[in-house]
Amino acid sequence: MRLVVVSAGLSVPSSTRLLADRLAAAAVEGTAARVEVVELRDLAVEIAHHFTNGFPGRALGSALDAVTTADGLIVVTPVFSASYSGLFKSFFDVLDMDALAGKPVLIAATGGSARHSLVLEHALRPLFAHLRAVVVPTGVYAASEDWGAEGLADRIDRAAAELRSLMTALTAAAGTATEAAGTAGTAGVGAAGGAVATGGSRDPGPAGPVPAAKPPVPRGTAPAASARTVSGGGFEVVPFEQQLAALRP
Repeated sequence: MRLVVVSAGLSVPSSTRLLADRLAAAAVEGTAARVEVVELRDLAVEIAHHFTNGFPGRALGSALDAVTTADGLIVVTPVFSASYSGLFKSFFDVLDMDALAGKPVLIAATGGSARHSLVLEHALRPLFAHLRAVVVPTGVYAASEDWGAEGLADRIDRAAAELRSLMTALTAAAGTATEAAGTAGTAGVGAAGGAVATGGSRDPGPAGPVPAAKPPVPRGTAPAASARTVSGGGFEVVPFEQQLAALRP
């Protein structure tokens, strides 16, 4: 599995990136999943250029590919004006509309006050529901006073466990579907190849109509003068009068 973390923090060091790292570490705990981090701060210029020319730069293109092909996402944004940051929204605006369909996503945000915690439900969750992602039930908001306080670690662990379970289930389901499709494809090729006879030769199928058996003529009964058989081309035509005479007692 591959987990991609999208961090929209602007400062260095950043509390947004710190929360993203803690969520990622908890999500991949006990698994062999790989983690890749996308720092939107480094892509700001290319994102702006994408809006004006319609083409992603090399770094932005790599980031978009990483998000599109990931098995799961963790997205973290700072709160600006009671919502996600413009940089965060701009990145998902240039992403293909269907790129996140069915993809597990853990939403998180950081802010200076606990009063902005509803940004998860009022802004982030509707955004990713619109993109048809599968958003895990628990979102994580970290205010300045939450760092080092009780409760944040529990929320991180709960949200990470939900994401891990969803990623594992969807990855297993995708693997099963791929295996079933491969088996069906192999069976289809065999069926399309036709029936195979003993010795490896193909069944040529029916050779044509089976000639009707010549009805027996009772002993002592002579067929009428016009009642004669005609043979040709592997078939034998028996006149009706001759067939009728064979049925008489």
